[in-house]
Amino acid sequence: MPRTVLLTGASGYIAKHIALQLLEAGYHVRGTVRSLERCAEVTDAVRPHLSDPATLDDRLSFVALDLTADDGWERAMDGVDVLMHTASPFPMTQPKNEDDLIRPAVDGALRALRAAHNAGISRVILTSSTAAISGSALPPGDTSFDETNWTDPTDPDTSAYTRSKTLAEQAAWDFVRDTAPDLHLTTINPGFVIGAPLDHKFGTSVSVIERILRAKDPMLPNFGFATVDVRDVAEMHVVAIDKPQTYGQRIMTVDRFMKFVDLAKAIKTAYPDRKIVTRVAPDFVVRFLAMFDPAIKSITPVLGRVDKLDNARAIATLGRGMRQAHKSAVETAAYLIDNKPA
Repeated sequence: MPRTVLLTGASGYIAKHIALQLLEAGYHVRGTVRSLERCAEVTDAVRPHLSDPATLDDRLSFVALDLTADDGWERAMDGVDVLMHTASPFPMTQPKNEDDLIRPAVDGALRALRAAHNAGISRVILTSSTAAISGSALPPGDTSFDETNWTDPTDPDTSAYTRSKTLAEQAAWDFVRDTAPDLHLTTINPGFVIGAPLDHKFGTSVSVIERILRAKDPMLPNFGFATVDVRDVAEMHVVAIDKPQTYGQRIMTVDRFMKFVDLAKAIKTAYPDRKIVTRVAPDFVVRFLAMFDPAIKSITPVLGRVDKLDNARAIATLGRGMRQAHKSAVETAAYLIDNKPA
């Protein structure tokens, strides 16, 4: 009998790709959404990409759940074999009150893990982030970031988003250690996720590529991201389910570090006739603008920083190399160009 995966935050950009790959791998998927009005959005996004769309309605179902409330979690876990917790806010700008990000992330992760544990579910995959690994400076003596590194959430230079991902993942590992040692937890720690979305509801990371395409900025800030293709992130979630060697592990799922300008240049090369800004702003200009714009202020601590990343564990888990991030940037741009709103 096919196994059932409870996929939280099923309407998310990454989660839709995960749902697609789970369905293609033969799983039944029960997706959680904040409102059942979003069920059709997920179904319509995955259906065109399935090799056997005729069985979709039998294999994909939904339940309404709220990360901040206990109602419905016990019922949602009934008959579930694997919990895949992807739901967590990822804003374009930082909130005025960082608890607006931190509390849903931490409490939501614990609520999901507690419900799984109470239901006797032993396999849990949690979507974390490289923000929980490389959100602080590389410790002295280390040459690259890997899964042994942890962001210091007390570092005053860390953003609310970085704190939320770090504290949520730490809470998950603490719960397993202190309350549920029989729970087989794996965290997937992707970087900045790009790649063609399955529909036009795509969220923050793809919006960065959209911003580049629209030449919204006269110059680009001198900073970058550990970047990865969304299909690799989705596949990592699915492949890890049945790999005991991933139990109790974090898996930093990244291809390479790419600066903002690297993304822009890759897109410009593919679309030379488009107005794509590739000029980099001097750091002092960005720091001046940060005095008036909180969103810009949040990136000033990492201006000019280039992170070295050890993705050996991710490559070993997938059994292949990662998709090249610059190609993913171009594919994202191509989707946005080909699917412009009317």
